[in-house]
Amino acid sequence: MIRSMTAFANRERDIGGLVFGWDIRSVNHRYLDIALKMPDNFRFLEAEVRKLIGQSIKRGRVDCSLLCRKTGVTGSSGPGFDINRERLEGLMRTLASIEAAHPRTWQPLSALDLLNWPGILEQTQTEYESLAPELLALLQETLDKAIAVRCSEGQQLADLIGERCQTLLTLTRETRLRVPLVLHDIRDKIRQRLNELACNPDPDRLEQEMVYLAQRLDVTEELDRLATHLQEIQRVLQQTEPAGRRLDFLIQELNREANTLGSKSQDRQTTQAAVEMKVLIEQMREQVQNLE
Repeated sequence: MIRSMTAFANRERDIGGLVFGWDIRSVNHRYLDIALKMPDNFRFLEAEVRKLIGQSIKRGRVDCSLLCRKTGVTGSSGPGFDINRERLEGLMRTLASIEAAHPRTWQPLSALDLLNWPGILEQTQTEYESLAPELLALLQETLDKAIAVRCSEGQQLADLIGERCQTLLTLTRETRLRVPLVLHDIRDKIRQRLNELACNPDPDRLEQEMVYLAQRLDVTEELDRLATHLQEIQRVLQQTEPAGRRLDFLIQELNREANTLGSKSQDRQTTQAAVEMKVLIEQMREQVQNLE
């Protein structure tokens, strides 16, 4: 299914006495660009998180955040803490030596002051690592929610693009019907002009010039390529794989053919059709840029 590149999803769950939540936001980008934000104690998850996101999302800027907070429930306990006894004893000895070397009235340190000293209180990393399976499972649920949003938006964009394809095909068919009429009118205008000038050109040379002019003004090839590209876009919209880049290329080709059609046109209705085509193609280009 065609997917949009924009989505937002979040999920929360009580895991190990703490409330964890994943936030995923994705926007347009030429490639897959993943930006992670998580507490330092959960950086060990980064490789797995990137792997999971890469398996589900192929293109877009993805901002993924892991949030953690206490549950607020009395008696609940999260991962524990370890006191670095060796560092604490070293700190105490250093403090004692300072007080002995510089006798004065020192403000005593509380137990909380000691615990806040860098390196004294260590969170038990092994307990955090034990939460990895549940955290990754919660991430997958969040990704599934984000993918559902991307699919829903992508289908809406695909429908809009498909409608414009049909309108362009109609314009292409109508313009194709006018090609013989336009060429016939041009030949008549040239003959009428020659009659007004009372010229008697060489019939063979005149016919050669007529053929050359008809070839130069003939837009059949442009219309053929327009129809082919539009049919390919309709086919790509039915694929299940990411197709944004291919559609972007096809839109560029459509725009090129519409420009050529307009520049070669010698007919007011064909020129108007070329302008309408360019407007529709520009609308499609904006929509395609949102697709994965």
